Amino acid sequence: MKKNMFLAAAAVVALASCNNASPKMDEQPAAAAAGESTGNIKIAYVEVDSLMTQYEFCKEFTLILQKKSTNARNTLNQKGQALQNAAANFQQKLQNNGFTSREQAESQQAAIQRQQQSLQELQARLENELANETNKYNEGLRDSLQHFLAAYNKDKKFDLILTKQGDNILYAAKRFDITNDVINGLNKRYKSTLKTEAKKEEKK
Repeated sequence: MKKNMFLAAAAVVALASCNNASPKMDEQPAAAAAGESTGNIKIAYVEVDSLMTQYEFCKEFTLILQKKSTNARNTLNQKGQALQNAAANFQQKLQNNGFTSREQAESQQAAIQRQQQSLQELQARLENELANETNKYNEGLRDSLQHFLAAYNKDKKFDLILTKQGDNILYAAKRFDITNDVINGLNKRYKSTLKTEAKKEEKK
């Protein structure tokens, strides 16, 4: 059986794995310091790793993806084990002449083949569902960030806002860091998906 169906989700989960730290607003907003002009260009940057671990949207979607991934894996493991048991039972009966006729053996073999085909189709469907959820997460994150920054930058008037992740920017002075401002602003605007779903369940 394939073991790679959860690689995409694992990558997202690894990137978006969450801690419980809450961002704190600087006494003097980072954006004020970042507003210093570099020549005629105003530049700021956002730490992607901090965004992923402290933005409530990312934290909640991580839990959703983890749950879906675990449920799918458990389902496939159970059905895969049932298929292995059926195949082993068929082989044992075949070796021990346990079938009353050739037709009976062929019928059971065909049933196992259908079971295997069904499992393959289920795996493909679950992979597709997980990929769609991952795309939904990525699109939602990009959309919320772009909408927030469009509103945020009406007053700040940065010419360029960069994402800083790992070593993609080798050096950036801390005064250009607006990460905390962005995280706090995003969290204020975000309406919890999990809380909304919990309320719906309570009303049922």
